[in-house]
Amino acid sequence: MNIEQVAKDYELATKKFLDAVASFPQSNLDQPKKDGWNARQVIHHLADSESQSCARLRRLIAEPGTTIQGYDENKWANSQTLGYKELPIEASLALFKASRESSLLLIKRLTPEQLNNVGTHTESGEYSVKKWIETYTRHPQEHAEQLLAD
Repeated sequence: MNIEQVAKDYELATKKFLDAVASFPQSNLDQPKKDGWNARQVIHHLADSESQSCARLRRLIAEPGTTIQGYDENKWANSQTLGYKELPIEASLALFKASRESSLLLIKRLTPEQLNNVGTHTESGEYSVKKWIETYTRHPQEHAEQLLAD
């Protein structure tokens, strides 16, 4: 795994999601998609997911062997207090951007050995920096496609 290429791919995934949001009609933010979530919920989900991922990467780098806590994204999406169904998206977009930029800076500093740092994810078991990179490069791309799908 080439760190320079990984960083470029991660950055492109960020851009793909932000481009999808920018091209999405604001008037359709609350229209449910095929999976039941609407674009507003997807955007809030990405912000929360990325803020969690940012902390996960730091733990894997600084504390190999750590436990990575999972969470129930559907409970978060349906939480009245978290407001996925009605809060404006601007703060979540800012959180998404800041989390991605912060993680990108760390990705660029990784050594090849650190790719093998491993923790234990509470839901999926062994979880390495390499797996983290693969997951969080793919995740915003999948949601960009979700936003752009009919």
